[in-house]
Amino acid sequence: MKSRLFSRFVTVVVANLALFTAVQIYAQNSQPVTVNVDPSSSTFTIPDDYLGLSFETAAILPDSSGKYTYFRADNAPLIALFKTIGIKSLRIGGNTSDRPGVTIPNTKDIDQVFAFAHAAGAKVIYTLRLRDSGPEQAVPIAKYLVDHYKSDIECIAIGNEPNIYEKQYPKYRDDIQRYLAALTAPGVAPALKLCGPSTTSERDSVWSSNFAKDFGPSGRVVWITQHSYPGGNGKIALDVDATRDKLLSSAFEQNYQQLYETFAPSVLAAGLSYRIEETNSFYNGGAKDVSNTAASALWGLDYLFWWAAHQSQGINFHTGDNVAAGEQQTPCWYATFWTKPQGYEIHPIAYAIKAFDVASHGKLVAAKFADDQPEMNVYAVLRSDKSLYVTLINKSHGASAHPAAMKLELPAGYSHAETMSLTSPGNDIGATAGMKLGGSSISESGEWHGAWSKAKIVSHSATFELPPASVLIVKLTTGK
Repeated sequence: MKSRLFSRFVTVVVANLALFTAVQIYAQNSQPVTVNVDPSSSTFTIPDDYLGLSFETAAILPDSSGKYTYFRADNAPLIALFKTIGIKSLRIGGNTSDRPGVTIPNTKDIDQVFAFAHAAGAKVIYTLRLRDSGPEQAVPIAKYLVDHYKSDIECIAIGNEPNIYEKQYPKYRDDIQRYLAALTAPGVAPALKLCGPSTTSERDSVWSSNFAKDFGPSGRVVWITQHSYPGGNGKIALDVDATRDKLLSSAFEQNYQQLYETFAPSVLAAGLSYRIEETNSFYNGGAKDVSNTAASALWGLDYLFWWAAHQSQGINFHTGDNVAAGEQQTPCWYATFWTKPQGYEIHPIAYAIKAFDVASHGKLVAAKFADDQPEMNVYAVLRSDKSLYVTLINKSHGASAHPAAMKLELPAGYSHAETMSLTSPGNDIGATAGMKLGGSSISESGEWHGAWSKAKIVSHSATFELPPASVLIVKLTTGK
C-alpha cells in the first residue's frame, strides 16, 4: 500500500515538474508581442453618452405593493452603480413596450424614471407603443414627456422591433407618418426628436436604411437605432463550453461586420448617425453559464470598442432581473446586475462597461500589433489632456493558453506608464463571480475602488505580461 502511494506521489511530482518546465521553456522562448500606437491618427470621438443600459417598459411599473423596483430618486445603490460604471443613457423599451397585456406607464411612472435618471446623470430614450395602438394613445404621453422632460430626453422611439408585427416596411413607414403628424401638431410636441426603427438582426436591418431615407430629411432624427444579439437564441445554447468559445471567437465578430454593412454605410453617407440601442450576447434572456460569466466581460469590452471603431454613437446593453422573450418573461442571464435585498449583485458584463469607462472618453487612435494576434485585440484612446489609454484584450483561454509577454512602444513625448487589469478567479472564463478591475470588485452598493500600478519602462517601451482571459489597460502620460 505504501509503495503504491509513493508511486502515485512520484507520478504527481514528475507531472508537475514537467508542466512547470514546459511553462518556463515557453516563457523563455516566446518573443514579446509588440504593440504600436499612433496618437496623431485620431479618428472617431467617443460620445460622452456612449455607455447605456436598456430596460423593459414593464420595469418602470410599480409592483403589486406599489413599489418601484429600479427607478426612483431614492434608489441610492442603483444611482451609485450608474455613476460608477459610467452609464449616461437609459433606454426604456423592449418587447413589453409593445405588449398589449402590459399597462402603458402613466405620468407617475414616468416621473419616477426621470427623477432617477436626473439623479444618476443619465438621459432617456423612451419608447411609445405602436403595436395594437395608435396616435390617440401616444399624444398625451408624448406631450407630457416634452412638456416636463424635454432636456432629459435623448429621443423618442415609436414601437419596438416593429418588423416582427408590422411585417412590411411600407406599413410601418405609413404608421410612423401618422404618429408624427399627430405628435408634432401645434400644442402637442412640435419639438419631438425621433429615433428608430429599432429593428432586429441583419435580416430586417434594411429598414434602418429606409428609415434614414424617409425620415432623416425631417431634421427630427437623432439616431438611426438598431438592435443586435449576435449569438442568436440563448435558449438553444446547451453546450456551454462550446458557446463560450463561440462568444470569444472571430466568427462572432463577423456577425457585427455583416450587420454593420447592411445599414451603417448608407446611414453615415446620408449625414446621419446610428446607435445600437438594444443589444446583448444572445436573445431570449441570454445563455445560462455563458452570458453571466467572465467570457461575457471579455466579449462585452471588445464589443463596445468594435462598434465605437465603426462610428456607433453608443451601445445600450439590455438588462433586468427578467426580460421579455416573445410574449413571455424569462430570467435574464445577460443582466448587468440582479436585484438583492440591500443592493445589487454585480455581473461580469458590468466590468466590461466599467473598463470601457476607464479607458475611453476621448478619440480613438490607431493601435496595432506588430504581428498578427488572432486571439487578442488592441484599442487606443487619446484624451484631451494628451493622456493615452491602450486597452489589450486577451481572449485566449483553456489549458493550452499561456501568458503573453507584451512590449508597448511609447510614442514620442510619453515617458510614464501605469496599468490596470481586468481578471476573473484563476483566469476562468466560466467564472460567474469574483471579477476584479484594478484589484477591486464593484460592491452591492455600486462602489468601486480600483487602482493603477506602475509599469516597467525598458528602452522607451512599457513591458508587462498579459495572462489568458484577461484585459490590461495601459495609461501613458508625458509626465509633465
